[in-house]
Amino acid sequence: MTRLARSHALALVGAASFAMALPLAAQEKVDTATIARIRAEAMDHSQIMDIMSWLTDVYGPRLTWGPNVKKAADWTMTTMKSWGLANVHLENWYVPNALGWANEYFALNAVSPNPFIVAAVPRAWSAGTNGRVTGPAVRVQVGCLAELQQNYAGKLKNAFILPAAAFAGPVNEFLAMATRSSDSALMNIAFPAPTVGRGGAGFPGAGNGGAAPPPSAICAQAAAAQAVATPVAAGGRGGGRGGFNVTGDTTALRWMQAQGVAAVLLGGRGGSNSIGGDIATDNGASRVTGAPRVPMVHVATESYGRIVRMVERNVPVTLALEMQNRFYPTDTASFNILGEIPGTDPALKDEVVMIGGHFDSWHSGTGATDNGAGSGIMLEAMRILKTLNLQPRRTIRIGLWTGEEQGLYGSAAYVKQHYGARDSTGFYPTPEQAKFAAYFNVDNGSGKIRGVYLQGMSAEWPIFDAWMGPFKRDGMRTLTNSNTGGTDHLSYVAVGLPGFQFIQDPLEYGARTHHTNQDVYERLQPDDMKWNAAVVASFAWQAAQRDEKLPRPPQPGAVTGGRGGRGGQ
Repeated sequence: MTRLARSHALALVGAASFAMALPLAAQEKVDTATIARIRAEAMDHSQIMDIMSWLTDVYGPRLTWGPNVKKAADWTMTTMKSWGLANVHLENWYVPNALGWANEYFALNAVSPNPFIVAAVPRAWSAGTNGRVTGPAVRVQVGCLAELQQNYAGKLKNAFILPAAAFAGPVNEFLAMATRSSDSALMNIAFPAPTVGRGGAGFPGAGNGGAAPPPSAICAQAAAAQAVATPVAAGGRGGGRGGFNVTGDTTALRWMQAQGVAAVLLGGRGGSNSIGGDIATDNGASRVTGAPRVPMVHVATESYGRIVRMVERNVPVTLALEMQNRFYPTDTASFNILGEIPGTDPALKDEVVMIGGHFDSWHSGTGATDNGAGSGIMLEAMRILKTLNLQPRRTIRIGLWTGEEQGLYGSAAYVKQHYGARDSTGFYPTPEQAKFAAYFNVDNGSGKIRGVYLQGMSAEWPIFDAWMGPFKRDGMRTLTNSNTGGTDHLSYVAVGLPGFQFIQDPLEYGARTHHTNQDVYERLQPDDMKWNAAVVASFAWQAAQRDEKLPRPPQPGAVTGGRGGRGGQ
């Protein structure tokens, strides 16, 4: 189908769906004069890439509870105050026994049979080494803890464990890694086809392809004994794609620590020397005091495969690792960063429009696309509004969250404190809940904003369709009732508040930069970032100027009366 035909198809399909919305959209006021000023400031006098260099080059990465994220927050607050934002401050949130962590030195090399540099990064919250540690690479293939203990007891002193097979490959990239959203892709977002369940996927990251082998006799006996001991235990996730997941079992890690294992090497996710640096397969124990401490390293696919293939050919490989990591015992507090432009309408100034994104990042890059981009866009949007000396009717507030990568901790704690919480016993709103107007979030890299996920709040469709009017000619035309997850707008939606994530061009976010060492300044798209700041500032302005707050989803049933001493998260 040609591009023209795709555009015609989109128009035909959209016409029927928008028919009821257009009359309402025509009634929505759009401040085109102010939006034109916002776009001119955003595109012609942008400071977005300067902001991004400070957040990434100077203060990145920004791992939650680590030292850099606090330095970045101090710079951010100083900068917001210099722009004239009001009520700039931190608000703490808490997780018991949390630890800060930072890597201070790292080197991993092959010593023999041929010296070479191993492309790798430390795993977050990994233990360090006691100086330089040298030992053999050992390909460990087990289906359960009992088999690990029986087959390898006494054999792993100073060993570098390789728990997964080499990537099946090849890693040739015949298609472009960075992409823009086509008309058909946007149509599929706007009008998604019904989906079916995907079934079980096994352990994420446990291996690099292939079905799990049948259980060994040792593992079968261990499973039978466990079944007798705990006959009603729920089934686990099995052996996944690569057998027993040694990094996800606390008992296995404590055993390896006692055996004197040098390190566990974790294979990459496939190609281009991108090194994954998150802890997606962790159960979270490594982030707290008292957890087992075995050094762990993320290794690029190419380096990991080379080591595994030599070991499988009975060629001994000796590795050397020196990794200096520091833990920061804390009072378990982290923080959110807040600032605002106060409202000026006496009847509406206590109502709040919020924009935000998560401020924290992983550690292997500098946190540029995830989510320095979202934080920088929000900061630039606030700078634009303040520079133009706009006087919003409602208060416009920025919220930059930490702890998103660990489970939306920061935004969830903020929403709970200010707007209420919902649990199995009911919904408990705060007085501020009634004054909340809207929340807009960016957290999908630096790609150009193309529309909005409505999270099922179809009443917003004609409103946002009108607001997109000044941007439609340049590519922002897509609305969808679909939900999108995994980031901080969900904290608002969970308590019945209108929270939205923007639809963005994917670029190479999922293919290269997300949670890898490639998440750096050079992967940002400056023109897209400027556009995104203009869109966010315009949506915040429109929401602040409306006579009414945005429509809300059905409210959860509120429970009157207090719950006693329920503190923040």
